[in-house]
Amino acid sequence: MAKKSAQESMETPMMKQYQAIKDQYPDAFLFYRIGDFYELFNDDAVKGSQLLELTLTARNHNSADPIPMCGVPHHAVQNYIDILVDHGEKVAICEQMEDPTLAKGMVKREVIQLVTPGTRMETGVTGAKVNNYLAGFTKQAAGFGFAYADVSTGELQTANLTTFDAVLNEVMAVEAKEIVVDDTIDDALRAQFKPLGILVSTQTDITTSAELSFLTQDLTDHAETAAVSMLLSYMEGTQKRNLSHLQRAIAYEPSYFLKMDHYAKRNLELATNIRTGKKSGTLLWLLDETKTAMGGRLLKQWLDRPLLSVEAINARQDKVAELLEHYFERSNLQDELVKVYDLERLAGRVAFGNVNGRDLIQLKTSLKQVPKIKYVLEELNQTVFGDLLKGLDPVDDVADLIERAVDDEPPISVTDGGVIKDGYDQQLDAYRDAMKNGKQWIAELEAKERKETGISTLKIGYNRVFGYYIEVTKANLSKLPEDRYERKQTLTNAERFSTPELKEKETLILEAQEKSTALEYQLFNKIREVVKAAIGRLQRLAKVVASLDVLQSFAVVSENYRFVRPQLTTDHDLEIEAGRHPVVEKVLGKQEYVPNDVRMDDDTTVLLITGPNMSGKSTYMRQLALTVIMAQMGCFVPAKSAVMPVFDQIFTRIGAADDLISGNSTFMVEMQEANDALMHATANSLLLFDEIGRGTATYDGMALAQAIIEYVHDHVHAKTLFSTHYHELTDLEDSLTTLKNIHVGAVEENGQLVFLHQIQPGPADKSYGIHVAKLAGMPTDLLTRAANILQELEAHAGETPTPVNVDAPLQEAVDATPKATPTEQLALFDVPSGDPKMAAVIDELKQMNLMAMTPMDVMNKFYEIQQKLQ
Repeated sequence: MAKKSAQESMETPMMKQYQAIKDQYPDAFLFYRIGDFYELFNDDAVKGSQLLELTLTARNHNSADPIPMCGVPHHAVQNYIDILVDHGEKVAICEQMEDPTLAKGMVKREVIQLVTPGTRMETGVTGAKVNNYLAGFTKQAAGFGFAYADVSTGELQTANLTTFDAVLNEVMAVEAKEIVVDDTIDDALRAQFKPLGILVSTQTDITTSAELSFLTQDLTDHAETAAVSMLLSYMEGTQKRNLSHLQRAIAYEPSYFLKMDHYAKRNLELATNIRTGKKSGTLLWLLDETKTAMGGRLLKQWLDRPLLSVEAINARQDKVAELLEHYFERSNLQDELVKVYDLERLAGRVAFGNVNGRDLIQLKTSLKQVPKIKYVLEELNQTVFGDLLKGLDPVDDVADLIERAVDDEPPISVTDGGVIKDGYDQQLDAYRDAMKNGKQWIAELEAKERKETGISTLKIGYNRVFGYYIEVTKANLSKLPEDRYERKQTLTNAERFSTPELKEKETLILEAQEKSTALEYQLFNKIREVVKAAIGRLQRLAKVVASLDVLQSFAVVSENYRFVRPQLTTDHDLEIEAGRHPVVEKVLGKQEYVPNDVRMDDDTTVLLITGPNMSGKSTYMRQLALTVIMAQMGCFVPAKSAVMPVFDQIFTRIGAADDLISGNSTFMVEMQEANDALMHATANSLLLFDEIGRGTATYDGMALAQAIIEYVHDHVHAKTLFSTHYHELTDLEDSLTTLKNIHVGAVEENGQLVFLHQIQPGPADKSYGIHVAKLAGMPTDLLTRAANILQELEAHAGETPTPVNVDAPLQEAVDATPKATPTEQLALFDVPSGDPKMAAVIDELKQMNLMAMTPMDVMNKFYEIQQKLQ
């Protein structure tokens, strides 16, 4: 037989249909339903078999060029879809739209949903406390319209942002898995998301509908409306179903919340551990004692956007204080919250039409807890909890309907019966009675026939092809009276028969069963529509329950870790007594952690921190930032007492990391972050600068560090913590009136360097670099060589070198290390006598007005000077 060509193989009716559908979704894996399997063909099959670890086979083996294919069973498809989406892929689900046995010709097929990283509904247990956001933005005349939504919960928010950096920051803040853009966004901007692993999709056609008008009715800004319209059009196009659970778009202004860019959130490890990339070891990990999935998601949102309103912060803290003082009521509240399922995502499943009987039972169980939660709150101060009490709508009508209608242990499928309770519908009860009586008649007929024929193995069975039948083994056929039964089917070892009476009963039973199943599905759909009409009420209830959950979580951690309520002031006084880094303390244990004060009155804007590595400078800086964030979230704070202002922004330059987005070096990232802080910080901001200038040459770094400190002091006036190893900078206390020196103490005990981890006034007076290396266990030969190099460098700088014996007791080595002379500044350059070019450079340097320059200007100028010197 001649082999078919590849072209002939592709021109079969089925493959033509497949290719026509695939052409509509070129960037997605097409899961093409054939019977009980979803099949993948061609490139989808080759790539899919690798990602899903499937066996790659081929269609039309006898062709000259067989078509690659692989498949997955329909009942397990969700797992395979999740794997592909986790890899950042899209999956188009193509279903059979008619019964193959009734189809005339090719079975009609359509894509019923396009699942993408930003639109999937099923998140699994691990994703219960995590929002799955889809974001989108479009370029407008005055900036960018930005919007984001969670298809599974219905949340929809939008903002007008002035710069692309602001867009990028918001995308990373909400941890969007997918970004939707239109033709106004060029390839250069789209490329910024690739290093972050965010899928970029395009939506050019805007759908106009009554639903879109409803969701955007509260928006007045054109850019916001455009972004929401684009995002909704994409969701409608991919989901291909009702999105009635989407909530009306809410416009927000990022400046209404404590501002932190993604660098600050990363540096402070708010939700992601820098080392592991996981939640463990973060502030979110510490604060999360929530009992519901909704509460867990809301906690993350509060952490991302702490408040600026003193009134709103105090309102939250009042509730935390009340719960903290009432242990038994709080325990009762927790007991009820544990029984509340994810109301937001249940509402989403109802709107999507994929809710089943078990989902409705979960909804009923959740609603039954609301009166109990309400009772607990009524036992507390109703003035404090009045707003939440008003929002605790038990949605009684829905709960009662589910109680009356849905079986307490329904099957997963809603089309095979067994979902609706007996007694809910008279007609359904009649069908069920007919089925029950019919099956009883069948059992009685079997007993009767066995007795009359004397064949004890005679049985009456059923299958979908032949219906009910009487089966007799061939060994017993001789015992049958002639013409007693009508022959129906012949098997290897038996014969199957029927009778007119059995056929009549079969018709009655099957008709009742078929009608019963169909009626049950109709009844279930009516129940689902009633629940669907209550989606708005359910979503409002979910917000109240989630808020209660987060507040009780704050109370629990405040009690467990000895947090106190901070006093918020309207001036710039900051006084934290015995403050602690809550996460480090939890890891080390409260016996090991050394608390520290932070005192910055209105006359102190900069704390210059010196001390050796590993002593705790960075921890001290981070703990202040975390204390500020916790306070403005509405939580209590890790301290003995705390008086603090409300900060509007937090800027950080902590740690060393390259910029994955732009590919910039560590030093460039350092300068960009510093510049961003200096350009945008206000007197109400908090700045944390850790070792600024260490990424470049010593003199360059020192000059930049000093210029930055002076600029902050003279122009920004923000509360600033600045740690450094440039001990020469400690002299700035003499010239900058609102700068104070502090240092982390270290002492020698029994020949070993011991870090006190305690903040003390004044500058550090010793350098411990080589000795810290010794504590780290570096080889003695290496340490000796380092000591010799240090002596040579000091001699070259014009200092009298002092021998450092690394084998001597540590205190002797420490004392031998030259101390910085506080009255002298290091010369930036040694100018050779009589060199006019060098003299010209120095004159240029002297004439520079550093106070009128930004740190970035200083850096550029020094680079220019460096090039001249070389």
